[in-house]
Formats: sequence, C-alpha cells, structure tokens
Amino acid sequence: MSVTVSPDDLDLARYLRRGDSIVIGQACGEPTTLVEALLEQASAIGDLKVFIATSFSGLFRPERSQGIALSSMGAIGALRAMSKANRLSVIPVHVGQVGALIASGVIGCDVAMLQLSTPDEHGLHSCGLIADHVRAAADRARVVLAEVNAQVPFTAGEAIPAAEIDVAVPVARTPVEVAPAAITETDRAIAGHAAKYIRDGAVIQTGVGAIPDAILRQLTDRRDLGVHSGMLGDGLVDLIEAGVVTNARKAIDRGISVNGALIGTERLYRWAHRNPALRMCAGTYTHADAVLAQIEGLVSINSALEVDLTGQVNAEQSGPSYLGGTGGQVDFVRAGARSPRGHSLMVLPATARGGTISRITANLSGPVTTARSEVDVIVTEFGAAELKGQPLAERARRLCAIAHPDFREDLEREAYATCQRGF
Repeated sequence: MSVTVSPDDLDLARYLRRGDSIVIGQACGEPTTLVEALLEQASAIGDLKVFIATSFSGLFRPERSQGIALSSMGAIGALRAMSKANRLSVIPVHVGQVGALIASGVIGCDVAMLQLSTPDEHGLHSCGLIADHVRAAADRARVVLAEVNAQVPFTAGEAIPAAEIDVAVPVARTPVEVAPAAITETDRAIAGHAAKYIRDGAVIQTGVGAIPDAILRQLTDRRDLGVHSGMLGDGLVDLIEAGVVTNARKAIDRGISVNGALIGTERLYRWAHRNPALRMCAGTYTHADAVLAQIEGLVSINSALEVDLTGQVNAEQSGPSYLGGTGGQVDFVRAGARSPRGHSLMVLPATARGGTISRITANLSGPVTTARSEVDVIVTEFGAAELKGQPLAERARRLCAIAHPDFREDLEREAYATCQRGF
C-alpha cells in the first residue's frame, strides 16, 4: 500500500538497502527533492549504484556524490562535471534500448525514483515531462518512490497508477528547466542550409539547443509539418502556435506530436498540460525501427562533435573529454536516411575552440557514434554535403568543401590518398 511522506520526513534508509541499484528519472523529469535526499543520505546507506540518463539540475557534483556510483548513457548537461572528475561510468546505449535493459536487469533497478504529476480522477499519475523508460523502471523496481509534483504538467501517454507507487512525496516546486540557447550567426547559417531539406508535410525529429532552435525558426513558412521525436524544446510551441505543425499528413499518429522528453521552460510545460495534440511515449515506441519505418518524409536532425572525411560521426568524446553520448542518434539517422522523401541531417559548426580546430577531420579523436554507412547529409555553415550512396573519395571531396576555408588545404592533402586509392 502506498504511503505519503513529506520531504522533511523522508528517511531513505527505510526503503533502500545497502548495495541497491537506483534508476532516476532524467532531464527535466528529474525528481530533485528525491535526489537531494539521496545525496544527503547515501553515505549512511552505502554502496548505492545510480543510473540517470541525463541531468540538467546540477545536483550531481563530485563533492556531493559520496556513497554512490553514478552511471549514465553519456556526459550530457550537468553530468560533464562528474565525467571530468572521473566519477561517471558511461554506458554506450541507444535511448530505445534503455527500457529493455532495465526490464531484463542488465541495468539494475531495485529502486525507481520518479517525478510524476498529481493524479487524475482515475488515480493515474502522468509521467509528465519524461516518458522514455519511466514505465520500465517502475515495473522492475522493488520500491517505487514518486515525487508527486503539483507543477508538473499532466501529459497524455505514459502513466503510473497510484496503486503502483510505494512512497509518494508531494511537492510543489518548479521542475528543472533548460532555457533556450543563444543563437549565433553561425547557427543561423547552418540552419539556412539544413532547412532546405524540410519540405511541406515533413515529419521532423530534433533535439534541443541553438542549432535545432535556429532550424525551427527557418520553418515558419512551411505547411502541415509533423513531429515524431525523442525530445522537444520550446521551439516546438512557436511552430504550433504559428500553425506550421499540424501533424495532418502523418501516416501514423495523425494529428498528434509524438515525443519522449520535454526539455525546456515553463512555457513549454504550460502548453503541454492536458494537451490532446501531444503524446508522451516510451523509447520503445519513439525510437522503434518498426514504428519509424512507417513514417514517410521523416527528417531527422542530430548533432556531432566531429565528422571524418569518410563520413564517420563522433558525438561523444573529444580527445580525453567525454562530452556527449550515444542517445537516440543512430535510430533516427537510419530512419531518416531510409524514409521515402526523408533525410537525415547531421549538423555541426565547421570549427571548435574559437576557430582553432576543424570539426571536419581526417581522423576522429573519439569513438564512432554513427557509422559512415548510415550517414546521409552533413551540414555546416559552409553548406551541405550529401553523402548517401557516394564513394569514399567523393565523400572526402564533398566534406572538404564544407569545412572552414582555413583548414581545407590541409584536409584536401589528407584526402589525397583516399582519392587515389578509392578507399
């Protein structure tokens, strides 16, 4: 039977055991009250293992994380500080696989710590801002602790019945917010090239950040766009209010924006509350091959740290620094590239570190996140390189052409052997 405990009276030692594995709701669905209690009490419980896919709260810091071993699918958001301090174990995993790994016990889940909405008249708590693997964690856990937040929107889709919550902690606090990033001239230039691939009736998948927001701002003259994405930010609201996103031409989920995570501000959350035009779905739906294969005109928009001259993409690591993650990139890159009338766009600035390093490079400095066999279009501020179906030598030539002019001569020299051999 569910018990209700106030934040001030929450003694985690009553519910957690030494050595427990804990899965915590991620991103803007992070249950910050529960996390604060965990960080304060973990040392007394001992040997706790924690998985959180991403975190933007800033609560996980090396000096505050004694007593826990933290793992994630990447060093995304505020987790970079933990990675830099060698306090984060990275699990290479696609978003759509996380739920299955929890369900099978590969990612341990003795305890689920979730942020949910207040219940509806049927006793259902909406998963609110994050739907991805919340249901899988609740099903697997010995103990479900739910931060029931009166300020979390009630969204259609994934839900947890009140009867399945072991400990409810009622709060009324602002959920984690991620403010829109400032858009630069470089971002606008990239967006201008990318937007040409998004036609009326296209179904878009995008992340959050300056470049995705800049691309969305380029689409105000489009008609009947649809949405099927793993995450969405405030830019979606602008397009919906402008009448651009209607989902009217989608082959599946017509009239509905399908999404797994809302990452934005109170404006986005207010729009999402009891909005029948939005459905929050698990990663097993948003990223499923069988689902994505039904979407015509899918245009996926993903980012990279660097791309080599054959088209291999690194979205995770820059030299010794782990900065990103696998995420859902590969699922959507493959789907967009194979979708009839669709495209997969990989967008990135041509340089990094104040223009001193080229992101188009002869050799990657980190792992291959997306294989060159999956890549479709690479976009920088200097243009778009269409790689799908192109020989390696031609790929090298096209990628040199969209690199920063300061680096093209060196890259062309590096590409010479490839062009001579043909591989």
